[in-house]
Amino acid sequence: MQINTTFFKLNKISILLTFACLLFYFSFAYNLARTDYIKLITLYVALFIVSYKLIQITSGKFKFLLVAAILCRLVFLLATPNLSQDFYRFIWDGYLNQLGINPYLYSATEIVNQNLAQQMSNQQQLYDGMGWLSQGNNSNYPPINQLFFVLGNWFPGSSILSSIIGMRICIILADIGVIFYGRKLLRAFQLPENSIFIYALNPLIIIELTGNLHFESIMIFFIIFSLYLLHKGKWFWSALCFAFAISTKLIPVLLLPFFIKWFLKHHNLKSLIGFYAVIGITVLLLFSPFISSDFITNYSKTTALWFNNFEFNASIYYIARAIGYSISGYNQIAIIGKCLAFLIFIIVWSLALFRKVNNMQQLIVNMLLGLTVYFLLSTTVHPWYLATLVLLSVFSNYKYVIVWSLVIVLSYLAYANKDNTENLWLIGIEYSIVFLFIIGEIFNLKTIKNIKI
Repeated sequence: MQINTTFFKLNKISILLTFACLLFYFSFAYNLARTDYIKLITLYVALFIVSYKLIQITSGKFKFLLVAAILCRLVFLLATPNLSQDFYRFIWDGYLNQLGINPYLYSATEIVNQNLAQQMSNQQQLYDGMGWLSQGNNSNYPPINQLFFVLGNWFPGSSILSSIIGMRICIILADIGVIFYGRKLLRAFQLPENSIFIYALNPLIIIELTGNLHFESIMIFFIIFSLYLLHKGKWFWSALCFAFAISTKLIPVLLLPFFIKWFLKHHNLKSLIGFYAVIGITVLLLFSPFISSDFITNYSKTTALWFNNFEFNASIYYIARAIGYSISGYNQIAIIGKCLAFLIFIIVWSLALFRKVNNMQQLIVNMLLGLTVYFLLSTTVHPWYLATLVLLSVFSNYKYVIVWSLVIVLSYLAYANKDNTENLWLIGIEYSIVFLFIIGEIFNLKTIKNIKI
């Protein structure tokens, strides 16, 4: 009893801040509609302030912050995601795999119209819940992601909530793994180990990954584990983990060029070729159960939609779109999307080939900058896309990602109206703040010196 009393006295403020976080997350999880934008923004900003103070005040107490990070995630355990409807498609794909139906060959509408999955539990509810966009397109979620959809459905019970709980447990475990290996890398770089909680206690990460069931956490776990293994000189196992990351979400493909200079400086050309070969073969093997001529056509078509058709919370693209409208009178997304993709290719390869890579920390910072360029030039930037940036920023002196992870909540104001149309003034405010911080940090000589550009 005396020990408990002493512990409370020594950690009184930290305990109160943690309790405040839990209350705010509970309200977010169980008593919030995404159309209630005032409450959404108020809770989100409050969580940022409280989480920041918690990390600041509890500096040096890793176990306390770890418990706080886990508890904040467990608050969402029984909640149905309220900011995204993607989870309906996740459960749907999981059931298709369990029934032996290739999720890449049929759209949800085709499945329903042709009665291809009559044994699927909650079929109509899942179909209605996923929305028209997901209904009309084939799945584009890679094989490892599909595996976790199945694992979620294996959780005891046959309801949608039971599948949600199953997937959420997988995501929470992945985040614990991120904390574990992130801490190891921070120690190796002689950086404060509590910096990992910039990721682990960031409200964007907790709400979008654990809360809204986005599987970036699984991908991020494989990325950080891969980087840790590479730091230890185990490039074969690192390549295997990186292949798993690509097979969870395709975005890590963008990071592949950054390994070239690392291997040429710290290993040799033979190891570099072996590294890429292991990644390529592993990805092909993971996709192989689904591969067919129709798969290649459908998957490439669905993936291309992200650059040629979809647009949400973009920055530079919206400027280019406005110029295109003024010239032609209609949306030039098909042309602009291809141009931006080419520009991303050029800039990412330039960063990969011309920036220094003297150590693993510099490699991670280069990846951070490359991925930043990608999102700034993308046509679609949903809030959870920033999760990888948040993790990579932990190993740098750049703070713009933290600011971005705060102001991106403005993108949810698109759901404040019936048509779900974006307010471009708010998007402008969001990215004006982000660009100001980016420019400020790039031209800050102290920051440049610290990260050894």
